[in-house]
Amino acid sequence: MKIFAVNGSPRTKNNTMALLKECLKGVASVSPKAETEIINLYKMEYSGCISCFACKKLNGRSYGRCNVKDELQGVLRALAQADGIIFGSPVYFAGITGAMRSFLERLLFQYYVYDEVRSSLAPKKMPTAFIYTMGATQKAMIERKYPERLGDMESFMGKVFSKPAVLYSCDTYQFDDYAKYHAPVFSEPAKAKHRAEQFPKDLAEAFAIGAAMAKAAS
Repeated sequence: MKIFAVNGSPRTKNNTMALLKECLKGVASVSPKAETEIINLYKMEYSGCISCFACKKLNGRSYGRCNVKDELQGVLRALAQADGIIFGSPVYFAGITGAMRSFLERLLFQYYVYDEVRSSLAPKKMPTAFIYTMGATQKAMIERKYPERLGDMESFMGKVFSKPAVLYSCDTYQFDDYAKYHAPVFSEPAKAKHRAEQFPKDLAEAFAIGAAMAKAAS
């Protein structure tokens, strides 16, 4: 069994990564021999989909497979053989990061078929999950309709691989020291209180997502 975690955050030691690592601990709790790997998108050079349509060309050499040759090509080949994928991204301007968006364009479009039922050419169905981190409170997230906005990509994921499990981690710390930055809308004491009370629960939920993925992939 091989489970991948894809980090769409430019940071590799903060909220999104902590939750992704906890997911993989959940995988290991169920399948100690499972292989796991974290892919850091911001350490790679690649583009989003370039609309070449090589993956859609009948009888073409790249039918059902992205033909763009950059650092993402090997990652896409590896993910084609995965048994589960966890996607983690901060929420920027009510959406996933640019790196994650470009990556998902390349991952999903190669398998997405323009037929009446929007069928999939993916080599296998597999469990998936989305982990979202954001500075917005849960109340603000609902008011700004983040779940609906983020749900569009989750819908495409469901058509290609499987309906993803979802975790929203709200009101997260953005800075190590709020005194160094001009962000008066945020209260550091309130942030600290929320993190102490809620982030352990988010970590536990991430662990449970990983454990459920391992069970589904077995």
